[in-house]
Amino acid sequence: MLVTAWVIVGVVAGVSGVVIGHLALRQARAAVEDCQRMLARQTSEGRGDLKAIRDVAVCRYDALSEMTGRLSFSIAMINGLGDGIVLTSINGRSETRTYVRPVVGGKGQQPLSPEEEEAVRAARLGLGPLIPSRASGPL
Repeated sequence: MLVTAWVIVGVVAGVSGVVIGHLALRQARAAVEDCQRMLARQTSEGRGDLKAIRDVAVCRYDALSEMTGRLSFSIAMINGLGDGIVLTSINGRSETRTYVRPVVGGKGQQPLSPEEEEAVRAARLGLGPLIPSRASGPL
């Protein structure tokens, strides 16, 4: 009986490992595809000033349940090196809060919200300026 329990635990652990490995592989393939599209886009556009802001994307969304109409937004403004900023405005009934976070090499120097990350990713891939909301489906 004890051996059977260990076999079951081993099988579950093995299946879990395969599932986790598969998910990691999918994420890695998506990242590689993103990089390939970004590099293809950069080389097709020629050189230019890599430090000039050239990639912009806006992600609009409903940040608060009390406010609808996708009035909140995150806008990423990125240069050819992946450096820039993400500007976020969270709109409520009585106040609006605005945040700016630095981006270096396509990654936030501070933790980014999912909407901010979506805006940065869309800007790096040239999908902007206005990208579909998450409710419309993933990028």
